[in-house]
Amino acid sequence: MPDTHDLALFDRILLDKLITPYFQPIYDLSTGKIYGHEALSRGPKNSTLFSPDPLFSLAQKEGRLHELELLCREKALSKFSALALKGRLFLNVSASLLASPYHESGMTLSILNELGLNQSDIVIELSEKYPYDHNGLPRNSVDHYRDMGFKVAIDDLGAGYSGLQLWSELRPDTVKIDRHFIQDIDKDEIKREFVRSILTISQSLNCELIAEGIETKQELDQLIEMGITLGQGYFLGRPTDSPDFSTNHYLVQQAKRRAQFQINHSETVQTLCRPTPYLNETHLLEDASQYFSKHKELSTIPVLNHLEQPIGVIRKYQLHELFSSPYGRALYEQKPVSYLLNPDALIVEHNVSLSSVSTQLTNKDAEALSNEIIVTREGKYLGIGHLRDLLKRITELKIQNATYSNPLTLLPGNVPIHREVSRRLLAQQDFHVAYFDLNDFKPFNDFFGYSKGDDIIQLLGNVIKDCVSPDNNFIGHIGGDDFVVIFGNTDWKQECNNILTQFSEAVSQFYSADMLQEGGVWTKDRQGEMRFHAILSLAIGVVKPNPAICDNHHQVAEMAAQAKKSAKQKGGNNLYIQPSFVAYMSGPEQQSFVI
Repeated sequence: MPDTHDLALFDRILLDKLITPYFQPIYDLSTGKIYGHEALSRGPKNSTLFSPDPLFSLAQKEGRLHELELLCREKALSKFSALALKGRLFLNVSASLLASPYHESGMTLSILNELGLNQSDIVIELSEKYPYDHNGLPRNSVDHYRDMGFKVAIDDLGAGYSGLQLWSELRPDTVKIDRHFIQDIDKDEIKREFVRSILTISQSLNCELIAEGIETKQELDQLIEMGITLGQGYFLGRPTDSPDFSTNHYLVQQAKRRAQFQINHSETVQTLCRPTPYLNETHLLEDASQYFSKHKELSTIPVLNHLEQPIGVIRKYQLHELFSSPYGRALYEQKPVSYLLNPDALIVEHNVSLSSVSTQLTNKDAEALSNEIIVTREGKYLGIGHLRDLLKRITELKIQNATYSNPLTLLPGNVPIHREVSRRLLAQQDFHVAYFDLNDFKPFNDFFGYSKGDDIIQLLGNVIKDCVSPDNNFIGHIGGDDFVVIFGNTDWKQECNNILTQFSEAVSQFYSADMLQEGGVWTKDRQGEMRFHAILSLAIGVVKPNPAICDNHHQVAEMAAQAKKSAKQKGGNNLYIQPSFVAYMSGPEQQSFVI
């Protein structure tokens, strides 16, 4: 039986509307921008019914869940409007609410009109945690809200047994993956396979996917790597009654890093461009027919305006269908090409990367997806690329990048590192090269095992990515515990010190309290004698190459290795900056020069 005090408090909550809306941010993981907020409700502070679980459990036991939900909805909408929050608002609703005598059809729409909110920005979440009426009510619920212009989501997918069935029957606009599949996904291959399957289904159904319950950076990184584009959780932002969420710094930083990587490692769409005949907007459909007859290999002809800017395309099959109809040619051949113009063709500048073009194509509706890519320079027509060529080249580049990337961290390996150094030398750029190496890593591997060793390498890679700004910097993984950062910014020294601090704090989790107190571990060497090895530390050697003197990346690599060696000799977490004058060994002769 519920406590009489709780019952009295619950009655007062409903009577005096003592509900406080909280909002948790939902982020676009690919950009770091706010996608929306989920509305969550709380009872009076410092009371037994403050938290949602006891509050809603009591409401359900008392048969008053729908009264509470309607109150929460009204409060959430009002505060969402008052705070002028960005993005969509996600509202939790029981599917059976429509059967409640307390529900008034169109009530939510009426509140929105009063508040000046657009129903297309409201997402109704139907949770698997609450029982559904399988006699058609869920379907009616979805149709009811969709007819009024709302979006519909299934919450907590995977929390019950009927999730996939509900998905197939309701065809929601959005699906939220239950936090069970997100927790420790970076460590659990089975969970990754489940989420990959869910992602594949969502893409085929054109359904948005949101990962719930993201609580660690490692989980977030894993989800981003898998292609999940929307997420929420404590790591991104906790629920609050006074939200001021804007962009997420970490996500923005990662987005910049991916963009920089694409610039450094991908080709532009100009590589696909082929000169193709075109028509002006003053031409007639008869002219288009003659073009297709003369150039039988063409399936599409671009159309330009008087400024030589593409405005769309004429497609052969559409012209053929038009002219094949009774009296079609006689009726339409003197009409301008604008009569049959398709303005939905993809038009991009010549310097846009292939990956960006691919993203633009996949974001188009299936009906609007075209085979041609019109390429321009400063808005003027250059030529046409084709979807098949784009897919072929992207596949080739993925294979190449996979070959040149480290499989453990997925960071660029030796070949891309060498290319980047050579590019900056050739461009006479001012840059620093930092070489990172762990002290006592082999004894750590021998004592803890290679699996823990891999964890340490991934940890170091993540720390470097966290601390290094993506702006004009390049991160590479040579192999093992050796990493390189090519710094083009002026904050390189501070970022190196931040890496040392963060790594020193993070590495302690791999040791027991006794080991930390003693400062390291005792292990046997190859002769069977016990030796003491200190807690893992990081050595960083930094050099500043002089492009006027350094001929190639080999010289820069040798200098960086010498600086790293000097850093390791000092021991502990140490940053060593090579003086401006160094000795460089080249074969049997020694050359001295300023770097």
